[in-house]
Amino acid sequence: MALKSLKCTDFRCLRSVELSFGSQNNLIYGPNASGKTSILEAVGYLGRGRSFRGASTQELVRHDADEFVLFGRADNGSREESLGVRNSRAGLEVHTNGEKRNSAAALAEALPLQVIDPDIHSLIAGGPEDRRRYIDWIAFHVEHGYLDRWRRFRRALKQRNAALKSGASRQALSGWDQELAELGIDIDDVRRRMLDITRPALEEYGEALLGSQIDFEYQRGWAGEKTLLEALEGSTERDLQMGSTQPGPHRADIRLRYDERQAKKLVSRGQQKLLACALILAATDVVQTQLERPLLLLLDDPAAELDGDSLARLMGAVANLGSQVIATTLEPDRALFVEPPLLFHVEQGVVERAG
Repeated sequence: MALKSLKCTDFRCLRSVELSFGSQNNLIYGPNASGKTSILEAVGYLGRGRSFRGASTQELVRHDADEFVLFGRADNGSREESLGVRNSRAGLEVHTNGEKRNSAAALAEALPLQVIDPDIHSLIAGGPEDRRRYIDWIAFHVEHGYLDRWRRFRRALKQRNAALKSGASRQALSGWDQELAELGIDIDDVRRRMLDITRPALEEYGEALLGSQIDFEYQRGWAGEKTLLEALEGSTERDLQMGSTQPGPHRADIRLRYDERQAKKLVSRGQQKLLACALILAATDVVQTQLERPLLLLLDDPAAELDGDSLARLMGAVANLGSQVIATTLEPDRALFVEPPLLFHVEQGVVERAG
C-alpha cells in the first residue's frame, strides 16, 4: 500500500501542508523542531487514528486552531483509496472512500503501516502492553475477524472487572468466566499462530541486523498447566481483592532472547533498537506476504543511537523488504538508501520539494 499524497491542516506546527510521495523511498529533512517529525506523525495518524508519539488531541491541534484535518490518497495496487481524519474536542471523525466510519480500524485496514522511531526501545525494554499490541497488529491484518473477537473479549473483561469491583458473588462471576474463557482461548490460539509464522522472519532479520540468533518465549497470561476457565475460577478470591481479572490473554507477554540471553536486561540501547527493528521488519514482512502488497514504513531519525555499520545493516534490511519508506533526518543523506529517495525540506513548518 503506497501513500500517494497527504494534506494536513492545523496539525502541530503545520498550518497547511500538501505532499506527493514516491512509491519507494522518501526523505524529509530539516533542523530540529522544524516539523519533519510532525509530518511523519500526521502520516501515522492517518493510518492509525492515533499518534505514535502518544500525544493527545489537544497537543496535536495547532495553537489557536479548533481542530486538525488530515486527508490522504493511497494506492493498494488495484485501486486508489481516500482517507480522511478530523479531530477536535468534539471527537474523532474518520472517513474512507467518502464514507464515515465507526472506528479507526478502517484506517488501519486501508493504510497498514509500521513505525520505527527513537522510542522503539520500549518494544524490548518497556512493559508487555506494547508487545501484546505487536502480536495483535499482525493478527488484525492476517486473521479475518480477529478484531471482533478481541473487542468481544475486552467487553466481557470490562464487565467482569465491574462485577469484581462491586463485590459480586462467585455464582454471578461464573457467567462471565465461561464467556471470557472461550474468547480468551480463541485469542491465545490466534496469537500463537501469528508468532509461529513470524518466527522464521524474525530469525532472518536478527541475523541480518545483529549477526545473532533471536528467539522468544510466548507467555499466554495464565499458568500453563490449567485451562483458562480453571485459572479464572481459581483466581476468584484474588481477583475480588484486587478488583480486576488477573489471568487471561490481556496479561500475555513475549520474552525475547538474544544470543541466549534475556534481551530486556542484557543488551545496550543500540542493540535494543536493532532488536526492536528486527521485530518490526519481521512483522511487516509477514503481513506484506499475507496481503500480497507492500506496506508503508515510517522511519523517524533512523540513525539515532546506531553506529555507521549498524545503520547500514538496518537500511539494507529495509531496502530488501521492499516497502514504501518515508524517513526523517537532519541532513539530506541520499546514501541512506539503496535507491535514491525523493527529497523534502522542512523549515518552520513549511515543506518544499528538494532537488
